[in-house]
Amino acid sequence: MIEFQQLSRTYGDFTAVHPLSLEVRSGEVFGFLGPNGAGKTTTIRTMMGILKPTSGQILLGEYDVIKEPEKAKAISGFIPDRPFIYEKLSGNEFLAFVGKLHRIENNRMETRIAELLDHLELTPWKDELVESYSHGMKQRLVVCAALIHEPRILIIDEPMVGMDPKGARTLKDLFRSLAANGTTVFLSTHSISVAEEICHRIGIIQKGRLIACGTMADIHRQANGNNGLNGNLENVFLELTHENEDRVRDS
Repeated sequence: MIEFQQLSRTYGDFTAVHPLSLEVRSGEVFGFLGPNGAGKTTTIRTMMGILKPTSGQILLGEYDVIKEPEKAKAISGFIPDRPFIYEKLSGNEFLAFVGKLHRIENNRMETRIAELLDHLELTPWKDELVESYSHGMKQRLVVCAALIHEPRILIIDEPMVGMDPKGARTLKDLFRSLAANGTTVFLSTHSISVAEEICHRIGIIQKGRLIACGTMADIHRQANGNNGLNGNLENVFLELTHENEDRVRDS
């Protein structure tokens, strides 16, 4: 459902993402982890067509994000790490605006807005201006906007930033439910505990290179030859990224 084919992105002499090939399947929650500056944000911006690849391509569904951007975006939803919303609109008005951009029929849009506001516990504030929302409420509203057109692919960049424990639990349950119903969920996060809790597979990127990828068992096998690491993903992550840092330094 998501396919990277030798994707790379450079800025002058600096390579932010080295050639990356990866497939994410339908109904899968894929966690994309890495230290600060690893290339996660560049990868996501390229997925969303904000940046052009230096080489290679990305397919969302069967659509190339550069050659068929409208079709690729029509089947995709994006949740950024920071909410960008027209704050002089009410929550209901903002979702109606997004629904019209996606050309959703009015009756269906009204039903969909009500469903999403209810599920994300925003119904009591639907007629309040967004500028009065807390950060967590704005983040939940952005989730509603990303899902209003019932996308087949959901791309998420640090969804839990500023969320209280209840809001974070609601989002994690939502992502699991979407995947169970066939949606592909690509989750970029710094939160190892979130990745460990909800992801089917995990990719670890460092200095623009994918250094490990697979299920939790696969990731452990890639690190376990070193010191018999225990079942904690944090330990495995730190071991793999430290080992790769040493390898890059020595090369």
